[in-house]
Amino acid sequence: MLSKEEIERRLTTRWAACNIVYKDVTGSTNNDARDLAVEGAPHGTLVVADKQEAGRGSRGRSWETPAGSNIAMSLVIRPTAPADRISMLTLVMGLSVAEGVDLAIEETCADAALAQAGTLEDAALAQESASNGSRLWAQIKWPNDVVIDKKKICGILTELHMNPDNSIRDVVIGVGINVNMTDFPDEIKGVAGSLLTQTGVRVDRSLVVARVMERFEENYHKFQKGYDLALLKDQYEVRLINKDEKVKILDAGKTGGTPAAWDARSGTVGTALGITDMGELLVDVTEEASSENRDIRTVGAGEVSVRGLYSYV
Repeated sequence: MLSKEEIERRLTTRWAACNIVYKDVTGSTNNDARDLAVEGAPHGTLVVADKQEAGRGSRGRSWETPAGSNIAMSLVIRPTAPADRISMLTLVMGLSVAEGVDLAIEETCADAALAQAGTLEDAALAQESASNGSRLWAQIKWPNDVVIDKKKICGILTELHMNPDNSIRDVVIGVGINVNMTDFPDEIKGVAGSLLTQTGVRVDRSLVVARVMERFEENYHKFQKGYDLALLKDQYEVRLINKDEKVKILDAGKTGGTPAAWDARSGTVGTALGITDMGELLVDVTEEASSENRDIRTVGAGEVSVRGLYSYV
């Protein structure tokens, strides 16, 4: 069940989701959070909706959040970081969603195992087995798409709002997570999935919200140390589905269509190596495999889009 009370019951954070505003139906949680921030809502305010009717994703795309199955939420942040570092918060949230989703799935499987156990000894064994077997490792398609078994289960939209003197007023990080959705529109069903479709596990949405907020709070603290991803690189690269894989770098404005269309277009092909402290993707585009002088390029998220050679990932 998704509700303010259920989220608060499961939370262990100090400031993330410290002030929860829950809505059964809304147009856009990002708009709601922006308006609350203007009114003085504190750092860590979280807007959560059961149904979102006018959600938006990156590059003007829409994001569907039907009632009873998904999560639409937006977090108000009042960062001290310079404006040119704010885009990295999208990667921080992507990592936090991946980690939080894993924790929620593990916890759900462990609870199910305990419920079916007959004795205390059986319960201990069942819990250990569930924890070991259910870690499905939600992965990240650079820069911030969270995927499970090659299907996208999360979208993130970060919006920076400035004051007239060019100081940062606030940042709103919008997150849409497909949790228990099973039917997808024709135009996205080839790339979209949910926790339920990709794992077979039905997870309580309030639990997912709580675990994601807990992971974001800790990861944000690491980001704040240097206003970069230096302390998060290892965590991020463990989940980077592109790492050590062939990728095609495409112009960000020309990435629609099917995988066949992506392959047909011109684009730089290389091997993804990992990320920089600034969250850029490192791509080895050396033409000769035996060359000692490697041609390694950094790719910025706002400049291009990265695809697998023949698929979304």
